[in-house]
Amino acid sequence: MYLVTVLGNFLIVLLIRLDGRLHTPMYFFLTNLSLVDVSYATSIVPQLLVHFLAEHKAIPFLNCAAQLFFSLALGGIEFVLLAVMAYDRYVAVCDPLRYSAIMNSGLCTKLAITSWVSGSTNSLMQTAITFQLPMCTNKYIDHISCELLSVVRLACVDTSSNEVAIMVSSVVLLMTPFFLVLLSYVQIISTILKIQSREGRKKAFHTCASHLTVVALCYGMAIFTYIQPHCSPSVLQKKLISLFYAVFTPMLNPMIYSLRNKEVKGAWQKLLVQISGLTSKLST
Repeated sequence: MYLVTVLGNFLIVLLIRLDGRLHTPMYFFLTNLSLVDVSYATSIVPQLLVHFLAEHKAIPFLNCAAQLFFSLALGGIEFVLLAVMAYDRYVAVCDPLRYSAIMNSGLCTKLAITSWVSGSTNSLMQTAITFQLPMCTNKYIDHISCELLSVVRLACVDTSSNEVAIMVSSVVLLMTPFFLVLLSYVQIISTILKIQSREGRKKAFHTCASHLTVVALCYGMAIFTYIQPHCSPSVLQKKLISLFYAVFTPMLNPMIYSLRNKEVKGAWQKLLVQISGLTSKLST
């Protein structure tokens, strides 16, 4: 599944690079999302596979800090990036005549940089605060990876202030983008309902369907895990949620965008025809 994740996301990036019809803001952000998904899976899954084979499931201190930083940063980047993609869909549906003028290359680059910087900054702060805590030697991380709350709870001191900080950062980096996504889709749905023709409504809905599916997958599980650390699900549930988020979501995203998107399917067909034509020429 990890290999499918890497292959699927890199194929999406390659396809967008090769097909000029996909050189649009939507696919620019999708390229960023695919790179985030591959990197997020890579920050967790290889170490997880090592632990499947190892009798003594240990991870060095610095490796744990690095895993926490990268997984937390990439998760944060993805949430902000999904909000940016929702804004892109809002402009495409609600203000289509000015779409090219609003979503110019300069703005797209700034929005992408904002996503990467905000997620990385939050992760750097959380990782630094967490690994300054005195850790108990008789405790272990009861999780599939060095997940933030699980590492914080290794501490031999009161961690209520850390958990409040996690709650605040979750509100800023998770709930704020989530409400921006909701606001965008309220406006999008309102605009779609005003479209007179059934075909026009269907086309507008399909424009957003792939993104909306990914949003539901990503935000749903993250909110369930992080917004209420004191009323959190059981340890087994948290492990399953993290496993789904680390393995299934990055693997499913390319499939969602490929199967539900006519432009991507058309680009795949064009690429396959070119490959088969090249193969035929080489064989003759």
